[in-house]
Amino acid sequence: MKQMAILIFSVAMIFAVGACSKGDSKKSPEQVSKPPVAVEVAAAVKSAVSDSVEVTGSLEPKFSVDVKTQIPGLIKQVMVSEWVHVKKGQPLIRIDVAETEAQVKRFEAGIVAAKANLTQTQVAANRAERELARVIKLKESGLATQQALDDARSEAASAKAVIGAAAAQIHVAEEELRQGMARQAKGVVVAPIDGIIALRDVNVGDLASDAAAGKPIFRIVDNRLLNLTVTVSSTDSGRIKVGQPLEFTVDSYPGRLFSGSVMYVNPELSSTDRSLKVIAEVRNIPEILKGGLFAKGRIIVGTRNNVLQIPRSAIGNFDLQGRRGSLFVVENGIVRKREIVSGGVYGDMVEVTSGLKGGEQYVVRGGFNLKDGDTVAVVTRK
Repeated sequence: MKQMAILIFSVAMIFAVGACSKGDSKKSPEQVSKPPVAVEVAAAVKSAVSDSVEVTGSLEPKFSVDVKTQIPGLIKQVMVSEWVHVKKGQPLIRIDVAETEAQVKRFEAGIVAAKANLTQTQVAANRAERELARVIKLKESGLATQQALDDARSEAASAKAVIGAAAAQIHVAEEELRQGMARQAKGVVVAPIDGIIALRDVNVGDLASDAAAGKPIFRIVDNRLLNLTVTVSSTDSGRIKVGQPLEFTVDSYPGRLFSGSVMYVNPELSSTDRSLKVIAEVRNIPEILKGGLFAKGRIIVGTRNNVLQIPRSAIGNFDLQGRRGSLFVVENGIVRKREIVSGGVYGDMVEVTSGLKGGEQYVVRGGFNLKDGDTVAVVTRK
């Protein structure tokens, strides 16, 4: 009886081992040996996004001026140095205008002489008028001839003409004085705008030339208001309007966001690359930004709600132009590879228009070694 029990137990063990062998043969060696892969996942959520157009460009001062001298002459005084703030009307240099000053004094003396001459002619005219009146009375009494009357009238008319000439002489002298004083005033070169001296190319003793032939001696820039000139592709050109906000960054201030607004839109596209030139105005108080900086940003053209976005790093084989990519979605502890269609790109976030639904969990980190059907150990991303 004991031997029979041992025999039955042995047969049962043989069948059990055979059944286990058949069950294990259905699994691949890789599936049997590969442990769950630790991955970080996040839930796909929808949110509102600002629809925008990516742009790049450079900053330039909206107001700047190259200062030249208007008259030739020797520089006898320089009143400002480079890289300092100046106010509109502030003197910058002084040119030696001694010759012009002497001319001004001569013109002033000429005006005095012309006024004295006018006084004399007026006295002579008054005398001629009185003489004419006396001759008329004598003619009425028969004591003067017609010839005497005609001579008196001619003398009075001549005296009036001399008054007109003397008055014109005063006008000419005053005009010469105004021109001389204007030329004398050009001896002091003043700042035409508020700003900073970006260039100084003049020293005491230099010989200045007139504006037509001379080179700039100062360059003044006003950095309080900047123009950001960017180009937009022909595809997005129809979405750009005056007044739209623009956000941008510069390399000199990493992580800091600056803003402006679209002020000018070119009415025609460039014939070379079919791009549209757009100028945005940027207020720069305090004057942190500088002209010449390269800027990278976006023009915000609208806002959309219920947009599904995921980090760009979660997408594999991402084709920006073709708007295609792939990712892994976790279903009951197993990952499934999904092909997705992307929409807009918003910095590090990418819009997903197809291939993923709101609420589904997708792999954010740890998916570089995953394969479709792998078992994963999930760590939820906060």
